[in-house]
Amino acid sequence: MQAYRPETIVLVTPHGHRVDNAFSLLNNERVVGELEPEPGSSGKGFSITFRVDKELNAAIASSARLLDVPVRRIGYAVIDDPEFYQPLDWGASVPLWFLGQMESRPRVVIACPDRGYMPWDIYPSFGKAIRQAAESLNRRIAFVASADMGHSHDKNGPYGYDPASAEFDAATVRAIREQDPARLLTFDQAWLKRAATDAYGQILNMAGMIEGTSFRGELLSYEVPTYFGMMCVAYVASNKI
Repeated sequence: MQAYRPETIVLVTPHGHRVDNAFSLLNNERVVGELEPEPGSSGKGFSITFRVDKELNAAIASSARLLDVPVRRIGYAVIDDPEFYQPLDWGASVPLWFLGQMESRPRVVIACPDRGYMPWDIYPSFGKAIRQAAESLNRRIAFVASADMGHSHDKNGPYGYDPASAEFDAATVRAIREQDPARLLTFDQAWLKRAATDAYGQILNMAGMIEGTSFRGELLSYEVPTYFGMMCVAYVASNKI
């Protein structure tokens, strides 16, 4: 991230502000993420603040409308006053802690889907709308699809055990290795529910984002450190935006 120096980080999280039947975009002047120490941790927490790229928010909403993708910009109190900010969820705060700490801090766009109400086949179109919006503004962006994978790896975890989690994770890793993230649209929906994954929609967003480009993914890691799986993939292309 430091090497490519993005002007804006566009991040889609499954745990943020949800609006019925739409993708939401946080639209105050700034956002703040705060995480308190967790039990059994080192005892450290953190707080991060980012300015919001409201111009890119508007361009994404415009591009999405042309693709029949529902998008809503949401704000709190006085959206043009930096004294009023919107909170970030952990799905945004954690990756931004690692990826946003640069000498010249980028602005952000924070998006969240309303899971369960929208057809999955519009998720790639939302990714396409982000790319088109960035291109229309000549904005240099980095896109982050934030999510954990199957949540039912451990019988003692909060979601219990279901082999579908390991099956989904393995099938998704194969699709990523074979440079075919759009393959996830063919996955059985009942099986996905058993897998208890948060990653499905964001990977489809990413699939639409890179469709027709020279972006290729490199699988950096996959592991199951607790009851859920975690995959880290980096995409780079010669025609970076």
